[in-house]
Amino acid sequence: MEDRDHLSSPLRGGAGGGGGAEGTPETHPAPPLPLPRPARGSESSATILLGPGADLAGFCAAVRRLAAQGVPPEAVTWSLSSAPSLFGGEAAAAADAPLVLPRAVADLIPKVVPHRDPERYGLLYALIWRVLHGERHLMEVASDPLVHRLHRMAKAIGRDLHKMHAFLRFRRIEAAGGERYVAWFEPDHHILEAAAPFFVRRFASMRWTILTPEARAVWDGAVLTFGPPGSRAELPEGDGFEAGWQTYYETTFNPARVNPKAMKAEMPKKYWHNLPETAAIPALLRGAADRTSAMIEREPTVPTRREPARAVAAMADQDPKSLDELNAIIRKTEPLVPGATQAVLGEGPIGATLAFVGEQPGDQEDLQGHPFVGPAGQLLSRAMAEAGIDRGASYLTNAVKHFKFTLRGKRRIHEKPTAGEVSHYRWWLDRELDFVKPKLVVALGATAVLALAGKAIPITRSRGPYRFDRHDDRFQGFITVHPSYLLRLPDEAKEEAYAAFVGDLKRIATLGHDLAA
Repeated sequence: MEDRDHLSSPLRGGAGGGGGAEGTPETHPAPPLPLPRPARGSESSATILLGPGADLAGFCAAVRRLAAQGVPPEAVTWSLSSAPSLFGGEAAAAADAPLVLPRAVADLIPKVVPHRDPERYGLLYALIWRVLHGERHLMEVASDPLVHRLHRMAKAIGRDLHKMHAFLRFRRIEAAGGERYVAWFEPDHHILEAAAPFFVRRFASMRWTILTPEARAVWDGAVLTFGPPGSRAELPEGDGFEAGWQTYYETTFNPARVNPKAMKAEMPKKYWHNLPETAAIPALLRGAADRTSAMIEREPTVPTRREPARAVAAMADQDPKSLDELNAIIRKTEPLVPGATQAVLGEGPIGATLAFVGEQPGDQEDLQGHPFVGPAGQLLSRAMAEAGIDRGASYLTNAVKHFKFTLRGKRRIHEKPTAGEVSHYRWWLDRELDFVKPKLVVALGATAVLALAGKAIPITRSRGPYRFDRHDDRFQGFITVHPSYLLRLPDEAKEEAYAAFVGDLKRIATLGHDLAA
């Protein structure tokens, strides 16, 4: 069965071109152009006037009318205007009829329309005409000169989009409504509207403007709009982040692997004047040989290794006499892995029947200073309520007291603690549970199990009541999943997994009631 698509409605037009996709942010381009119609010079010819840039909407509307009227490609003159198109006369009734094309053709159109070649519209219409007149499988003939040329044009647009995604740099400015970010880019083709949704997804929480010589894209945090051309003069001189980025580039530059030819291939020199790090490249290249020689002559050094046993012994010497004293020690201690805002202490009453031990604080826990307040904590609270467990009467803590993360842009992405880091924090957890004296300790996830049992134990095989031998029967144990595990599951699996988690909590509630009796 032939794979087909409809060229039945105008797509977005304006400075950038490119078809929409599921999940694309709401956009407000310039006012839509009037539906174009052929200006018939005779019964066998037509002149089409399209707007500036990538007028995808105008092209689609014109093609439907031309095809309906049977105007061949050689009889069409495609003209470009520096202003929005104005077409006189009455629209042909047949223009509303959908134009059915193979999907490969329909997909190719928005990839070629942004090209700067003035023949792009004529070439695309020639392809459509041939497909509509018997060559339905023309796109499969890669050796056809027309198909080959259009594919090369589509690849050029793909490369231009990649360069814009990779080499655009924002600079921060302080505006009346708060900070904004502005960037300047000079694309080879009319790609702004096609490229902008990528930056919306990547920097959704920022308010930004991308300036190009042809148009600008503006994201206010909710709506993407397009406006008049920009100027490089609108770009601020620089900011602290840009200086920090240049320093980072200089410190990570490897002089032993310098390859100027490869550097220019991956980062063409035409983009250098817009990239802050390129200001350092000439000096780095000049000094590469000397730095490499110094690296070779320097004596090798042994990497510094953490010694959790020594750290644990130092903790034991502190000998707190109460939970408050222990918490004071934890607050004053620097995190083993730098970066956390603060230590996140356990919360709940001393003597609580149930104690829940998680992995480590997350982003929200680190900022607020309380355990289980982020998305996973909210899911845990909901499940506890459904299982009949009073969160306020339970003790909640984590095996590791500081947030460990990897920074990606402005986002702090959770990073799982290592076995050595869990060992480093284990003495605090042991003393904490000694002071709280719970009857039943629930290990939420593999890290909590490692901290409590002193060894890795598969969750799936050990889920349920469990005896943590190293604690000498000071409390009963129970193993279940961490609520963050439920958040990571695909939607179709979440309901069943959540029900099983609530089932575990109901068993925990029953065990706790029996132990407290």
